[in-house]
Amino acid sequence: MTEVLSTTPGLYPLPDWAKDELANLKGRQKGGLVSGDESAEIGDAYDRAREEVVGLQTDAGLDLVVEGQLRWDDMLTHPLAVADAVETKGIVRYFDNNNFYRDPVVTGDLSATGDVATDLEATAELTDESLGAVLPGPYTLSQLATDEHYGDEAAFLSALAEFLAAEAERFPEVETLFLLEPSLLESPPGDGADERAGEAIDTVAQATDADVVAHTYWESHGGDGGVDEKVYAHLMDADVDAIGFDFVANHEDNAYVISEYGAKDDIALGIVDGQNTLVEESSEIAERVEWTLDNAHGVDFETAYATINTPTFYLPSGRFEEKLAALGAVERAEVKA
Repeated sequence: MTEVLSTTPGLYPLPDWAKDELANLKGRQKGGLVSGDESAEIGDAYDRAREEVVGLQTDAGLDLVVEGQLRWDDMLTHPLAVADAVETKGIVRYFDNNNFYRDPVVTGDLSATGDVATDLEATAELTDESLGAVLPGPYTLSQLATDEHYGDEAAFLSALAEFLAAEAERFPEVETLFLLEPSLLESPPGDGADERAGEAIDTVAQATDADVVAHTYWESHGGDGGVDEKVYAHLMDADVDAIGFDFVANHEDNAYVISEYGAKDDIALGIVDGQNTLVEESSEIAERVEWTLDNAHGVDFETAYATINTPTFYLPSGRFEEKLAALGAVERAEVKA
């Protein structure tokens, strides 16, 4: 019998009141916003917003609560953008959409800041529920950042993996760590690079006692769909507890990969749409979980994380709240797994 746990990959939209308040405060801050260098007033607003989104998850009945990453104005590059030896430069389009982030340019040896750990410690004080952490995966971070120090792709990826591992070592006790790796689908690594990507993920996974999920999402442009078979093989070699799949974007190819090449003992099922404002019914989500588990032929999972396929910062806050409520009720919709 598979245990189904509900959670999310984080990066939440700000509550509407916080958007207005923070826009005003940031506009008054001399020099504008520098993520990680906020005034006391800005920090207080983020604290109140964090408390709100933690409460939303608890009220929804999610099994694993995340911090929400509301301060991550640079999205997945935030942990790097606030690090020493990193300069944030020009505005870059975030993957293939209308969101943008500041290009983090690495100019020296990277060292951990503890920024993410500090937010997790604050979150732990707000809930008695099991806590989940979120970090960018090292391969995705290597694709979103610019290297002006390490000199080649392999050395840069290795340095980013060690940087993220050092950040994870500072975490308070967490149940899970989702490593978000959309670039494994958006810009899949080629021969040699695919093995290095797996090794980098392994480096981060070994730095924590938490259950680690390497979560893939978004379709590659011009690709065959789903996770590349060689990339998947190296993910299977990595010391992660689960691999996450975007079953909203492509359920058939991902189900084929699982049934053909096997899987870890646990799996993350991205079965709620993090970019579409249409709110799924809990019964519909439960049916998607059941279908996916039933179609992983020959694979029996110990744990399945029912989750949103992508981060949700794209969504209006009202729709986001409704999706949380529907996801939290999925177990009450009688998943037969």
